[in-house]
Amino acid sequence: MKYIKGQISVIIPAYNEGNMIAASLSETIRVFEEFGCRYELIVVDDGSKDDTYNNALKSAEGHSNIIVKQIKHNRGKGRALKVGFRLATGDYIVFLDADMELHPAQVQTLFDIMRLDEADVVIGSKLHPNSRLYYPFDRRIVSRVYFFLIKLLFGLPIRDTQTGLKLFKYEVLQKVFPRILVKAYGYDLEILVNVHRLGYKIAEAPIVLNSKRYGRVGLEAIWTTWRDTMAVWYRTYILKYYDRFDYRRGKRG
Repeated sequence: MKYIKGQISVIIPAYNEGNMIAASLSETIRVFEEFGCRYELIVVDDGSKDDTYNNALKSAEGHSNIIVKQIKHNRGKGRALKVGFRLATGDYIVFLDADMELHPAQVQTLFDIMRLDEADVVIGSKLHPNSRLYYPFDRRIVSRVYFFLIKLLFGLPIRDTQTGLKLFKYEVLQKVFPRILVKAYGYDLEILVNVHRLGYKIAEAPIVLNSKRYGRVGLEAIWTTWRDTMAVWYRTYILKYYDRFDYRRGKRG
């Protein structure tokens, strides 16, 4: 990725990843060193109850380009990403989950697609025809049902909003993040709805998802996702909240 001019900020939200975070950071460092680009890793511990924060701090020792931030109480992945973005100094922002179910080497594909498609945002998509998925059948059903609902409610030109691997130009999130209110499961949707409404180009990338920890889909998670989704719909089409937003609040300090 030596054709990338500028720095890449990789935001890694983590919750109770004490057993994985050291290996995840080590592998991510290895991958980005091989890429040969300027980068920083921003780990945001979202109020973990285990040793995630301390283990991340140990992994960051000797690496001036690794930032570790702790949120005292669990507030949700959306909140963690917003906190990480405030610390970012890069020209490009990558969202990367800490559990390594999506290997960081796949970031290369997202950058290739961004360059070839002249896109502002590239998202990993479980429903891309070239994606390879190794996760439970019930999760696949939920993903397809949710895709249908999102298409019906918002008409987004994409097939998947929930995959944890995403790439943004900095200026896109600079305008979008101050508008984001969802802290839990619907933050991906709220971000992409605003990206689309602001006229930015979104492209999708195939992924390899190798999940070893997925359990059954819980009713609480389904209900929370549905509630957050309808809240975004209500703010978009009834309150017109996003249309009335003051973009100047999103300027970089």
